[in-house]
Amino acid sequence: MTAEIHRLKGAAPSLDPIMRLVASDMNAVNAVILDRMQSQIPLIPELAGHLISGGGKRLRPMITLAAARLLDYPGTRQHKLAAAVEFIHTATLLHDDVVDGSDMRRGKRTANIIWGNPASVLVGDFLFSRAFELMVEDGSLKVLKILSNASAVIAEGEVDQLTAQRQVSTSEDKYLAIIGAKTAALFAAAARIAAVIAEREGEVEDALDAYGRNLGIAFQLVDDAIDYVSDEATMGKGVGDDFRDGKVTLPVILAYARGSAEERAFWHDAMMGRRISDDDLSHATALLAKHNGIADTLEHARHYGQRAIDALGIFPAGVAKAALVEAAEFAVSRAY
Repeated sequence: MTAEIHRLKGAAPSLDPIMRLVASDMNAVNAVILDRMQSQIPLIPELAGHLISGGGKRLRPMITLAAARLLDYPGTRQHKLAAAVEFIHTATLLHDDVVDGSDMRRGKRTANIIWGNPASVLVGDFLFSRAFELMVEDGSLKVLKILSNASAVIAEGEVDQLTAQRQVSTSEDKYLAIIGAKTAALFAAAARIAAVIAEREGEVEDALDAYGRNLGIAFQLVDDAIDYVSDEATMGKGVGDDFRDGKVTLPVILAYARGSAEERAFWHDAMMGRRISDDDLSHATALLAKHNGIADTLEHARHYGQRAIDALGIFPAGVAKAALVEAAEFAVSRAY
């Protein structure tokens, strides 16, 4: 029977179950992260620590740990690998903030604003290198292949997004391919490697990959929606940042495709950076509402969230499965 996205008795889904499930494992992962971000160059741990300790959910490494619990894996290899996943994610954030010129992340000033772009890029490179050290130490060529491939796919997705920036006529399929690479690839790899270390390949590996991939797409689509409808305290970044940066996300793609010639002209000017005032943002939000850009983006997110849950159908019921299901529910419910 298909699990439902909605919660019984109106209870809002949260990450509490998965956090409780992996609490002891996360302590071990955090110890690895703290140890491996150290360097004789003081700026490196200072800058890396600014982002790593900045209040992120650590959802990707938690997925690795929870998937290992789901498979009853009795060892400890998942600790270093979850740390590697977090280092890859952190490195991409450092690089993304430089590319985007961002000044806020998780409610704090970004590293590039404090220390400058060159330092942020180089410390991101350092964290990538640490991630690969951890992968090599694990000793599995298959794990190395999965995570190194994910790193390459993420970079390809970021470049693809860069080339699509301000291209308001970007198709829905093209956009889904971009976020499938830049966001979902690491979610998929984080889940998949648990099957490898637990020696449960084939169907189990594919199911965990599908769970992570669909969860990642849902997560990104909700991010795209709440950029227009949430607030800075909730998002940890400025409201309308995607709009002002000329990022063509799914809500915009849908509104542009459904809009009049006049509305399309507005979107074109806005994505080119010529309509970025608060009044322009309000007009954009009104157009998104008129053409169901936000509502349909969230419907897409619910679809991918459900696919993530369905991918877990081969596993028996239990605490770990329930925690992973609720993590998918949470990814979608953040918009409400």
